[in-house]
Amino acid sequence: RSNSYQGSLLQDSVRRYLQLPADQTVLILHAKVAQKSYGNEKRFFCPPPCVYLSGPGWKLKQEQIKARDLGEAGFRVCGYMGLDSMGSSLMETQKLSFEEQPDAKGFSCAKALYISDTDKRKHFRLVLKLFFSNGQEIGTFHSKLIKVISKPSQKKQSLKNTDLCISSGSKVSLFNRLRSQTVSTRYLSVEGGAFIASARQWAAFTLHLADERCARSEFPLREGYIRYGSVVQLVCTTTGVTLPPLIIRKVMKQYAMLDVDEPISQLHKCAFQFQGSDRMYLCLSTDKVIQFQASPCPKEANRELLNDGSCWTIISTETVEYTFSESLACVREPVSPVPLIAALQLTGGGDVAMLEVQGEYFHAHLKVWFGDVEAETMYRSPKSLVCVVPDVSAFGSDWRWLRYPITVPLLLIRDDGLIYSSSFTFTYTPEQSCIPGQQVLSDVPQDSDRLLDSIHQEFTRTNFHLFMQT
Repeated sequence: RSNSYQGSLLQDSVRRYLQLPADQTVLILHAKVAQKSYGNEKRFFCPPPCVYLSGPGWKLKQEQIKARDLGEAGFRVCGYMGLDSMGSSLMETQKLSFEEQPDAKGFSCAKALYISDTDKRKHFRLVLKLFFSNGQEIGTFHSKLIKVISKPSQKKQSLKNTDLCISSGSKVSLFNRLRSQTVSTRYLSVEGGAFIASARQWAAFTLHLADERCARSEFPLREGYIRYGSVVQLVCTTTGVTLPPLIIRKVMKQYAMLDVDEPISQLHKCAFQFQGSDRMYLCLSTDKVIQFQASPCPKEANRELLNDGSCWTIISTETVEYTFSESLACVREPVSPVPLIAALQLTGGGDVAMLEVQGEYFHAHLKVWFGDVEAETMYRSPKSLVCVVPDVSAFGSDWRWLRYPITVPLLLIRDDGLIYSSSFTFTYTPEQSCIPGQQVLSDVPQDSDRLLDSIHQEFTRTNFHLFMQT
């Protein structure tokens, strides 16, 4: 720290933040693959990339701008989204206007983005630039990698090429497009706890592979790649709302193929038959989701005739979430790059125990904090920070008398006081055995041994263990 006074002020700010977090979260949802456009035909990304703004920090920041600028027009959030190869010209990107939803989240989507045949890359990222309407830049945010494909594969998929296959536990989007018209596209979504077909917003669903030999109420989940004929379950990633067990069928020329068991590929047409039903399929009718009874095919017993609303296109999706808090800092620079923590790795021991923080978008102006205690931090690379683990006494506890686990949140804080929270915590845990000659305290709970036996990651400091969790 430059001086102890500034360090004390920052520590007080961190303590206030921990008592009442005022985070700002930017969530980007997008498809995992994108179909290339050819010539003058523009194949817009489907489903369209979406951006959600959530957290109490947005309203707090807007109130600060409103009070300073004495105007209401300056605190609205706006943005631009484009491909990462594009220049800085805003003419090459799509403008985003955010609208507030009933759950207080800001929402916008980029419906007119596409990748042309002149772009020869096999992968790309989306770039999101956010501003307040007074011109103040918020930051730049990137999507995950998106794979470029020329068209949906019509060949039988091989598990040797898993890039296009869909695995159990992955996230997917489902949409229906009548007569190949873009304006008629409807996305499977959830609203008010019910499944709907929306023309504006789409939901990501976790697609689970089930063991069809077990009872319906048990529904154990399995690993592996999804194949046609498998019993699956669709779970909304946001609300947790779930559809009953479904059998996924391949669709060819509006027929459900009952005898196909090949792996499912990106942008394939498929249908979802309710398990145990009499040819009942998941179907949309305008904005509603209903059940449709397919017609048997007299000449071919392995086919069932569907209607347009029962034919869905499936595609894998990705999400990336950036969280930060400007509430206690005088931030004049953009908040980006926003670091993302992916994993923790403990090394060493004794008085020099080191924790490696692994992830993305790290830089030399970041410090690791264990709750309200700053750790000595070394920048290694954009994907790695290394810090010295603070002694537990920094939290007001002497390790010799530590009897209960102490858990502190793991934060990254920029030089100017900008806070980046994470889902990771750090727990100091007492040693199970006693120091020779140390008196055993009589008020230790009887079940403490069972608690301590559940801690398996041993830390080599003299008298306590370390347990890390997300």
